[in-house]
Amino acid sequence: MLPGSPLTPRLVEGIVRLGASVPFAQAADLLAHFTGVRVGAETVRRLTEAAGVAQVAAETTAVAELARALPDGPRGPAVQLLSVDGAMAPLVGGEWAEVKTLAVGEVIPGDGGPRTTALSYFSRLTDAATFGELATGETHQRGTTTAGTVVAVTDGAVWCQGFIDLHRPDAVRVLDFPHAVGQLGAAAQAVFGAGTAAASAWLGVQAHALRHGAEDAVLAALADLAAEPGLAAEACAVVTGVAGYVTTRREQIRYDAFATAGYPLGSGCVESANKLVVEARLKGAGMHWARPNLDPMLALRCLLANRRWDDAWPALWLRFRATRRHRPVPPPPPTRPAPTPPDPQPQAAASMPAASRPKTIVNGQPTIDHPWKRGLARRAIP
Repeated sequence: MLPGSPLTPRLVEGIVRLGASVPFAQAADLLAHFTGVRVGAETVRRLTEAAGVAQVAAETTAVAELARALPDGPRGPAVQLLSVDGAMAPLVGGEWAEVKTLAVGEVIPGDGGPRTTALSYFSRLTDAATFGELATGETHQRGTTTAGTVVAVTDGAVWCQGFIDLHRPDAVRVLDFPHAVGQLGAAAQAVFGAGTAAASAWLGVQAHALRHGAEDAVLAALADLAAEPGLAAEACAVVTGVAGYVTTRREQIRYDAFATAGYPLGSGCVESANKLVVEARLKGAGMHWARPNLDPMLALRCLLANRRWDDAWPALWLRFRATRRHRPVPPPPPTRPAPTPPDPQPQAAASMPAASRPKTIVNGQPTIDHPWKRGLARRAIP
């Protein structure tokens, strides 16, 4: 049992698991439907967030222990995918904050192209450096440092490259192909106009060339586009920016060579993780989260998505129960003033012989000794 609660451990687990899966009010309804136990949405929220806090603490402690002991990790697969990305979550007060997510998987070659299996995830709302450190728990568990080849597919953000530098600096770095095509599309629209046939035709030719090993031809086409006679300064700036972006990532756009080696070209795994782990629970209609409550929910969401709930819950329950046991004892409710003792006169009068009792009614009228009259007299005293 939880200290001070009639809920059994099994019910608490069910409440927390439901609270991490669906909105709190819906979780309360589902619990009542399947178990007959009724709790309020506020109880679901309180227990779920408290369990999430315990899980965050456990994971943070585990990462600190890894940094201290430097144990050997499990052997990673022959080819591993490593991909990171960000997704926006709504906060209280109309703000938005970026949740960073890691997706790790094993790449399996196939006739229809490579497949990524055994995916697992890690998410936190924090800065890039802290996220990289905290994610060590997941990369260690997945054998990232011992994998044969790590393919890191990202959208090209600078913080993503820093993450790869930390966890596997020798990784094969791939710029997400749809993202690269999107950059080319921005250049085409700046020159030919958004939605025009000319922009689509130019983009189609360059995307095909980029995918099939003609990276230098694409860079030359961008240079030609920037040199178009009469090109507006704004359009020229866009094209020049795209050309610089692609040129600095020249080694990350060798898509034909990557495909030949059996490596994935897109970051769809981590984009799916953004939906599965973050958006499916945190971006519901009307939802706004207090910043301290996001990481606890993300920790529980990752347990579910990684299919580790059953293994993690026993230790999580012990930590959760311990934190509940040591909660500060709430102050007692304020005491009410003691009621005014009843007037002893009626009791004294009742104990007197009948003949000696004062008259309370004379000629059908209440005397001064009648209880009703005494009550008026007391109320009249200032």
